[in-house]
Amino acid sequence: MLLRMKYLITTLLPLLIVSASSFAQNSCYARLDGDTLRIGNTHIERVFAWNSGAIRTLWLEDLSNGRILKSTNNSPDFVISEEQPENASLEVITAPAGKWSPACFTARINYNIGSVRVRREYRLYDDVPAIACDTYIKGTWDITPVEAPVLDQICLKGRNWHCTVVEFHDRTDVHNTLLEEHKFISYHHEKDWNGNLLLARDATTGNGLFILKEAPCSDMQVGPGDADFRTKNGWFRVMRLGFEPSDILSDEWTRLYGCVMGVTGDDSLSEAMALRSYQKSLRHQPDMIMMNTWGDRSQDGRVSEAFCLQELDKAARLGVTIYQIDDGWQLGKSPASVVEGGSFNNIWRRAGYWDLDPVKFPRGLQPLVDKAHSLGMGIGLWFNPSVQDHMADWEKDAAVLTGLYQKYGIRVFKIDGLVIPSKKAEKNLRKMLDRVREETGDEVIFNLDVTNGRRMGYNWFAEYGNLFLENRYTDWGNYYPYKTLRNLWQLSRYVAPERFQIEFLNPWRNADKYPGNDAFAPANYSFDYIAATTFAAQPLAWMEASNLPEEAYSTGQLLKEWMDIAASFHSGTILPIGEEPSGTSWTGFQSVTDAGHGYLIVYRENTPTAKGCIKTWLPEGKCVRFRPLLGSGKPFRAKVGPGGTINIKLSEPNTFALYEYSVR
Repeated sequence: MLLRMKYLITTLLPLLIVSASSFAQNSCYARLDGDTLRIGNTHIERVFAWNSGAIRTLWLEDLSNGRILKSTNNSPDFVISEEQPENASLEVITAPAGKWSPACFTARINYNIGSVRVRREYRLYDDVPAIACDTYIKGTWDITPVEAPVLDQICLKGRNWHCTVVEFHDRTDVHNTLLEEHKFISYHHEKDWNGNLLLARDATTGNGLFILKEAPCSDMQVGPGDADFRTKNGWFRVMRLGFEPSDILSDEWTRLYGCVMGVTGDDSLSEAMALRSYQKSLRHQPDMIMMNTWGDRSQDGRVSEAFCLQELDKAARLGVTIYQIDDGWQLGKSPASVVEGGSFNNIWRRAGYWDLDPVKFPRGLQPLVDKAHSLGMGIGLWFNPSVQDHMADWEKDAAVLTGLYQKYGIRVFKIDGLVIPSKKAEKNLRKMLDRVREETGDEVIFNLDVTNGRRMGYNWFAEYGNLFLENRYTDWGNYYPYKTLRNLWQLSRYVAPERFQIEFLNPWRNADKYPGNDAFAPANYSFDYIAATTFAAQPLAWMEASNLPEEAYSTGQLLKEWMDIAASFHSGTILPIGEEPSGTSWTGFQSVTDAGHGYLIVYRENTPTAKGCIKTWLPEGKCVRFRPLLGSGKPFRAKVGPGGTINIKLSEPNTFALYEYSVR
């Protein structure tokens, strides 16, 4: 458990006004001087009027360039009632770095509105130009609510705010376009928007900011409200808080949706890097190449000790680092079982549901764990929490996962089948994940499935692990390498792609399920190329190794070489380059590790031209040296053209090249 150092001011408001209080951790600080509260680090400062604890933003400053964005709003930033706050206090918490998370500084503001207790926690990280705010409520709901509650807001001067609201979609079993960009110039009439991210820039001054709503995707959120953002000129409000009054308990804090406000520089790259620096601060993503056999659609029919042992040998040849056993290791039968009558209903009324199947695994998992370790791999498992009664059995679920870690050292769990219809269910899911982290010393990594149901989306629960993005199958003819690449490419502009598990399938299977003239069918791509389309993310071999032909295992060399590069590549800010993948594009990703260094991975799709002009994030006019590391590229030098364009040659269609670059 993280050790916490707490500093508490419990004095009443008059003393707070006259007494200066200052707290700092590394570059992060909170300073209360009279009626002015300053929270910031070396990159950003947000200055508030204390306002009896119901703080109100006075200005936001980009300390990197000295720009100040003054706010003209006279109401508190957080609004649920017009009643006055009481008993305000300030508390500062410093949390050291954990296994997967950096050190964090939190300024906590507490106050009461009637019998409702409010806790606003402003969260900062070193070298991140953004301040997050997490809001908690508990008590008795005896207040008169406002008609339109506000989670956070800032009201800036100017009438030339050019904005983009990004609306995300999960439920990837249903959706194959995972985001929409709504571009507009904010007007003097109020306008409501759905989305998790608002980017705004004043065309007159160049001042820019982003507001990230940490919540599920818009159509998956709980609680009342019809929009995530409300805009009017430079007045930006975050709406839909994520709770009903009935969710508020007298003895337990209820966490509302979160909000992050950050400052950006003058251009798109600084904007992207500001957002990404916050996202990367939430959790370090350990690199892995996972194999999960579910992609070959045998379901649980082949899962057994003997099958998994032979799979491990072949998975090791392919360069896999985590072999994950999906549904079928347990005694209970799920609805996806080849055995009829399986169900997730009332799991805990079914004796031994989460026991290991003694027929399939007569010696338990130890033989698999031992063999995996001897091959330099780990074992992962699939798990489906009990969703009845808003996940009321979360403690029992947590005990299963903790027990598997303690007995076998299982560190990676795919969390599937989630249904989060209420704040209560969301709270219990968080309790389950937190309990497992606590009792395993934060050793466990969760693969959170966002393929179906009401789940957490891409901007909520980010501290728990990576995201299992989509199910695609050659059996149904719905796996196309370029479509999966397109989904990752689109998301990578606004979400760190290294958080995603991206699948690649066995292209030799089910060739007859695709039309003979389909140029984009998986069989028309090399196995190296298909695997390489996942490199900006965490590669997921969605297949049974036993079904691969011998020629497939040559790709093991590519994947092993990739793992030597992955940590450095993923340490940078990874952004899309070139055209959107279409099957006939020049496309790819750039990892910006610092101002003069990084990586480019370029894909020449099925296009007839051997030379592509690709728009990158490289500085215009600079000379850049490119050194090939993987794929079909050759070393070259180039002067960056207008808009960051460079010319790249790949002699054959459906090939790729991974370069390391240095700016001279």
